[in-house]
Amino acid sequence: MTNVKWALADGIVIAKRNLIKVKRVPELIVWLLISPIMFVLLFAYVFGGSIPVPGLAGGYREFLIAGIFAQTVVFGATYTGAGIADDMHKGIIDRFRSLPMARSAVLGGRTASDVLYNLISLVIMAGTGLLVGWRVRGSLFDALLGFALLLLFAYAFSWVMACVGLLVPSVEVVNNASFVVIFPVTFISNAFVPLENLPGPLRAFANWNPVSTLTQAARELFGNTNPLFPPPDSWPMRHAVLYTLLWVAIIMVVFVPVAVRMYNRAATK
Repeated sequence: MTNVKWALADGIVIAKRNLIKVKRVPELIVWLLISPIMFVLLFAYVFGGSIPVPGLAGGYREFLIAGIFAQTVVFGATYTGAGIADDMHKGIIDRFRSLPMARSAVLGGRTASDVLYNLISLVIMAGTGLLVGWRVRGSLFDALLGFALLLLFAYAFSWVMACVGLLVPSVEVVNNASFVVIFPVTFISNAFVPLENLPGPLRAFANWNPVSTLTQAARELFGNTNPLFPPPDSWPMRHAVLYTLLWVAIIMVVFVPVAVRMYNRAATK
């Protein structure tokens, strides 16, 4: 086997280990199932009557779902950082070091297994969204591309959280640090309110926020765009899919080698 095939095989073993771990900690899957349902119902019924979105057949609920999708996959990336921090704290990484395996397999397996968690969350949210009035107005192929883009962005962002987990080997600190960063990024966007409702400086930030373009791209692919309110006159929002893919590429190019280097340094301490 070549080095690449060997690393892929090791990564698959680590990913399988992370998935089997769910059997021994069923609370993880329980909260994985409850959280998406709670977010959809909370925003749909609490804010649904307070934020009018004319021009959409499903109103605010149809506007909301793509934003909930984007928020959930970004928050889902924290599983990567927390899982790595937990393994570092318990000394499991030292056990991996003693095995004849590729150094990149631990990070690759962790990020790959977390994609499945995000996929489960998206399926549950999609079902809940259909129950509260969300509909896919575009083609099935475009909808599948929308889900694929969400998962791709989540996978790229999980490498950012892998760096956080290696930098701060404490699950509690990882969770607190990630929320401090993720909350402003997701809420200063078009995920929950139209950009027209934001004040000037926040609107300028939201126009270039990758979470905004991820949400806009998902809405376009799901056919949930508002014909009465075209995308803002900014390049990222006009080319939401392309801009999101550029961010995916930048994150992967920067943070994959950084995460692997941080893991190698941590493993030699």
